[in-house]
Amino acid sequence: MSKKVTITIDGRRISAHEGEKLLWVALDSGIYIPHLCAIRGQDRPPAGCRLCFVEVGGRLGPVTACTEPIREGMVVRTRTPRVDRLVETAFRLLLSDHRLDCKNCTKNGRCELQVIARERGLGPDRDPLQPLPAKTYIDESPRTFVFDPGRCVLCGRCVWVDQQVAGVGAIGFSGRGIRRRVTTFGDSNLAESPCTECGLCVEVCPVGALFFKLPAKKTKGDS
Repeated sequence: MSKKVTITIDGRRISAHEGEKLLWVALDSGIYIPHLCAIRGQDRPPAGCRLCFVEVGGRLGPVTACTEPIREGMVVRTRTPRVDRLVETAFRLLLSDHRLDCKNCTKNGRCELQVIARERGLGPDRDPLQPLPAKTYIDESPRTFVFDPGRCVLCGRCVWVDQQVAGVGAIGFSGRGIRRRVTTFGDSNLAESPCTECGLCVEVCPVGALFFKLPAKKTKGDS
């Protein structure tokens, strides 16, 4: 087991195991750092959401907390003008390609975008960017869950758990830039893919892009 080291985050001295990722050390210590794409246990966090920037003493610029291993004597600041500017820009970019219909979303009240907005004071009406064309297609083909691309934030959690945990490989990324999306091979619907409907992708989704279908209500006369 790695040795214990002491670091400082926002003026607080914290003890943790050397080599642990800074994001999890901070969160476990009650210090919030925005994040969407990171999952505990990943060997190589993708750092794709660009939300977990912090400043570390001795480093020239902000670094992503999900990829930064801790070491003895680190001094970390989670809120600086540079960090706040980077986080706000990344958040606004996400909202420009996200259907904001919170009251009708299954994750309303549990959505990690809402957590970030609340913690950093980043409401949807604060200098919004021009929204990208809306994605109207919703894949309801699976028996147990629904995929709504209009709410997807491209965090990659579903892709990672499908490929690395479930070992199925039903979904992946395609396209680049604003054309990037989560899809199946050949753009078939999920019911026609190798998906086993294990539900792991739904469980790791931080927003309402993947959600379980509600059981059908029984009517009088049903046994």
